[in-house]
Amino acid sequence: MIALSTHGLSAQETEATGQPQPADPQPPVEEPQTDEAALATPDKVNVEQIVGDDAIEARLQRILEATEWFENPQVQVEDGIVFLAGSTQNEKYREWAGNVAGNTQDVVAVVNRVDVVTPSIWDLSPMWVVLKDLTRTTVQSIPLLIIAVLILGITWILLKLTVLIADKSVLKRVDNNLLREVARKALAVPVALVGLYLVLKVSGMTRLAMTVLGGTGLVGLVIGFAFRDIAENFLASILLSVQNPFRYGDLIEVAGYLGYVQRVNTRGTLLMTMEGNHVQIPNSTIYKETIQNYSANPNCRFDFGIGIGYDVPITRAQEAAMNILADHPAVLKEPEPQVLVEKLGAATVNLRVFAWVNAQKHSWIKVRSSLIRLVKSGFESQGFEMPDEQREVIFPNGVPILGAVTAPQDDDPHKLPDSRGNGQPQRLVATESEQLTNSAEGALASEEETVRQQARQSRDPEDGSTDLLETQAKVSPQNP
Repeated sequence: MIALSTHGLSAQETEATGQPQPADPQPPVEEPQTDEAALATPDKVNVEQIVGDDAIEARLQRILEATEWFENPQVQVEDGIVFLAGSTQNEKYREWAGNVAGNTQDVVAVVNRVDVVTPSIWDLSPMWVVLKDLTRTTVQSIPLLIIAVLILGITWILLKLTVLIADKSVLKRVDNNLLREVARKALAVPVALVGLYLVLKVSGMTRLAMTVLGGTGLVGLVIGFAFRDIAENFLASILLSVQNPFRYGDLIEVAGYLGYVQRVNTRGTLLMTMEGNHVQIPNSTIYKETIQNYSANPNCRFDFGIGIGYDVPITRAQEAAMNILADHPAVLKEPEPQVLVEKLGAATVNLRVFAWVNAQKHSWIKVRSSLIRLVKSGFESQGFEMPDEQREVIFPNGVPILGAVTAPQDDDPHKLPDSRGNGQPQRLVATESEQLTNSAEGALASEEETVRQQARQSRDPEDGSTDLLETQAKVSPQNP
C-alpha cells in the first residue's frame, strides 16, 4: 500500500547544508482503501523550503515503487523538471503519477513518459484473482455451512416431535383425517419458518431471512396472488371435510361427472367414473358446484314413460302396470310404486311409471330396463295398443287400391279381439315368454362392486399421496 501525505513530501537532504533536516509536522498518513481512492491527487506535495533535485527524485521514486502499479518506474529530476518513465496497465495510474509529481514542492514541470500497456487477451491474471477471492470466501463459509446444516437437522427433528406430540395429545380425539392433516401443518409451519430464519441469519442473509419470515409465511401463502388457487382448494377441502357432503365410495355427480369417490386430498377429489376412468376435480369446483349424491339414501327412484291408444281403458292399463311392478322382486313395496297419467298426446295417452329400488343391491338402470320390457310385453298380451304419433298424409289423386286383402280365418292363431270386443283382426303381438331378467340385463345387481374392482386394479394416479378419507373409508358401510 502507499503512504501519502496530503500536505507535502519531505526530502532527506538539502542542497544548502547536505545534512538531514527535520520535516514539517505532518498529520497521520492514511492508506487508500481502493484504487479509486488512491487516485485522488493531493493539492500540494511539500518537500522543504529549498529542495534539491536528488531529494525530489528519491522521494518520487519511493512513491511509485510503493504503489506497485508501475513496472520498472524511473524518476529523473533536472533543474526542477521531473522525467517519469516506466509502464502501467491503467491510464488513471499514469495520470496520477503525473499529478503527484507536479504537486511536489519546487517542481517546475513534469514530463510524463509512462507507457500504458494493454493487457494481452491471454492474460488470465484477473481470473486467478477472482478464483482466489472465491476460494477464500468458500473456505471462510465452511463453518457457517456446517452450522446451517446442523440447524436444519435440529429443525427437522423438532418438526417430527411437534407432529408426534400433537397426534398423541391434542389431535388424538380428532377423527377426521383432513382436519388432523391441517392441524399438523399449522403446527409444523411455524417451526419450519423459525428454522429457515435461523439458517439464513447464520449464513449472513439477514434481509432475506426477514423477508421469508414476514412475507412468505403461512399468511403470505394464503393471501398471495400466485397461490390463490392453491389456497382456495385448500380451504375448500377443509369446508368439505367439515360439512361432509359425501363419503368414500359414494356415487356422486358433480360438474358433469358421475362416479364413485376414491380419494379426497387438499387439492382435489378423485372419482372413478362408470366408464372406469379416473377424474380429479378441484375441491374449489366441487364446493361451488351442485353435488348430487346417489349413495346418501340407499333407496333410489326412477321413472319411464309409455303411451297407450285412446281406445284402451286407462284404469286397466294402470292396473296391469301396477301388477308387474308388484311382482318384480327388485321394486320396493315401500315407498310404493305409482303409475300416473302424464298427459294426453296427439295419438296416445302417456303414462309415467315410478318405482323405487335399493341402489346398494340393484342397479336402477338394469331394473328400469327390465320393467320397460315387462310392461311392454304385458300390454301387448292384453291387446293394448301402443301407437306412435299420428302423421297426416295427403293423397291429391286419391288412394290407389292395389288388391283385395283376404281376412284371416277364424282359426288364425294371430286373430285377437280388439279392445272394443269385436273380432276384427289386429296386429301381430310378441309371443315369446318374457323373463324377469335376461342375459343382456344381468342379475340386476348394482355396478358399485364392479367399479370398485376396477378401481383396485387400476393404477393409482396419486400413488403415495395421503387419503384424507381414510378414516371414513374404514367405517363406511359401502366399503367392502
